[in-house]
Amino acid sequence: MKRLYSYIIILMSLFCLQANAVRNDSIQFSLLTCSPGPEIYSLFGHTAILYQNFTQKKNLVFNYGMFSFSTPNFYYRFVKGDTFYQLGINSYDDFEAEYFMRGSKVYQQVLNLTSAEKYRLEELLMENYRPENRVYRYNYFYDNCTTRARDRIEESIEGKVVYDTPADSGKTFRGIVHEFADGHLWSEFGIDLCLGAQADAPIGIRSQMFSPLYMLDFANKAYILNNDGSRRPLVTGCEVVVDANPEEIESAFPLSPMQCSLLFLLLNIVVAYLQVSSKRIFIVYDIVLYLFQGIAGCIISFLFFVSVHPTVGSNWMILLLNPIPLLYLPIMIYNDIKGRKDKFHIINSAYLTLFIILMPFIPQEFNFSVLPLSAGFMVNAISHVLVYRK
Repeated sequence: MKRLYSYIIILMSLFCLQANAVRNDSIQFSLLTCSPGPEIYSLFGHTAILYQNFTQKKNLVFNYGMFSFSTPNFYYRFVKGDTFYQLGINSYDDFEAEYFMRGSKVYQQVLNLTSAEKYRLEELLMENYRPENRVYRYNYFYDNCTTRARDRIEESIEGKVVYDTPADSGKTFRGIVHEFADGHLWSEFGIDLCLGAQADAPIGIRSQMFSPLYMLDFANKAYILNNDGSRRPLVTGCEVVVDANPEEIESAFPLSPMQCSLLFLLLNIVVAYLQVSSKRIFIVYDIVLYLFQGIAGCIISFLFFVSVHPTVGSNWMILLLNPIPLLYLPIMIYNDIKGRKDKFHIINSAYLTLFIILMPFIPQEFNFSVLPLSAGFMVNAISHVLVYRK
């Protein structure tokens, strides 16, 4: 009888193992990479994980990029770097339709996982999807939808993923951002104003994986080094599963940042000429100019001192755009009305001239539009000094 029980237990164990093997063989995981879209939040593409259970006819997308604009204080929290994204699960049909309507291609890379690794990845994703785990603090460069998908895949693998791609020592965060913001001049200008010197430091392959399309390329060339020393490719191939082309969207504003900066410089030259020739200060223009500079400076200072976004705390733009003109504006207006000489403009003239001279030596890549912008502020300050002398 005992022998019979032993046979039954062994047979049941074998049956369970076989059933589990069949179950996992019917499961396939893929890395989905979406090409850039037209909106600023979609300029750099997107990454998700596709779960397919052919036996149960399930096609689910695990998406670490879910967020809502309706979240209380969303824009303030986004600027502060206190943005929370979450893992969501969508049907593949809905996911496919969304990106087709947006005009984005979707690439599928089937992961070359063993049955045990598939089971482990499924466990990790479901554990992440628990209500207490699905929300995470989003960090654009270091913890985003792409890095989260990569990390879960790596955790599931019994061995080590080797990204067999030569390191490009010239890649930087700002350089990669420029690649995907190409043609979106105002988005590039705004991002450049916010990113600091840290964004210009060389980064390695792993840091470059914040970009979905870079991750796509690295995964194509990666392999898994098994514990026994053998190796296998990380993905079995790459195919386009959503073939769409984005519509060309023309900017609603006809002028580029450089054109606006040059017009700003020209306007200040004209105003300076009129002020010097008439021997008087245009008070209203001062209010508008320094109010604009001061408000822009408050935004840069907030990012510099308060925001936890990566790289913004090393931004040398704070030398040009800071709250000092806004704080000093009441005193400046009072002195203009009284016709008194204001040492602020004398100091500002020397300061801005020095800033322009030293720009090439500052360890940060500035947007080209910053030069005429700085020159415009400098011309205005110098015009005040010339009026004082007359």
